[in-house]
Amino acid sequence: MSATWMNATTTASEGRRGRGGRERILAAAARLFAAQGINATGMEQVAEAAPVSKRTLYAHFRTKSDLVMAHLQDLASSGATLESVLTREDTPALERILGLFEPMPDTTPVRGCPFIDAAAEFPDPDSAVHSYAREQKLEMVRLVTALVTELGCREPAALAEQLVTLADGAASRAMVLGEADYGRHARTAARTLLAHALPNTA
Repeated sequence: MSATWMNATTTASEGRRGRGGRERILAAAARLFAAQGINATGMEQVAEAAPVSKRTLYAHFRTKSDLVMAHLQDLASSGATLESVLTREDTPALERILGLFEPMPDTTPVRGCPFIDAAAEFPDPDSAVHSYAREQKLEMVRLVTALVTELGCREPAALAEQLVTLADGAASRAMVLGEADYGRHARTAARTLLAHALPNTA
């Protein structure tokens, strides 16, 4: 094998490793955060898993909080969270609401809501991470309020709060118990709430 060919191959390989650094960092952080939690995951561990140099990691994310924020924003925009079903315009309003109680993704370990998890690990209500998690939870109830209003439900604001409480509680219990389909219990309760609130029902 010629030295020229080896040098060209090495250069190309290094170029491939150098591209998409930010995306690799976020992917590695998502895996590690899900497996062992945010606070238990160190920045050096993320750099090693990406893999990128620490210099590259800190060039993209100056602090751990910056990385966590980017991770949560990436989740919110990817459609991979509990709330994403609520914005599916090709799905009827009732099915969107009940979609909150579908089985969690088939992962090991079973994870709950990433926003609730993040808020628990950043308990200061004024921190950027906790504030962002709160915004996502408030957006969730706004979306559900709009859907139950569209359905003509009575007292839509109160009903929406009840439904999101069921959804978040089911997601948390699914994580604690390691039972991906725990939401089936909350789905039954949600159907009962909706049946009583929908127009022209007893």
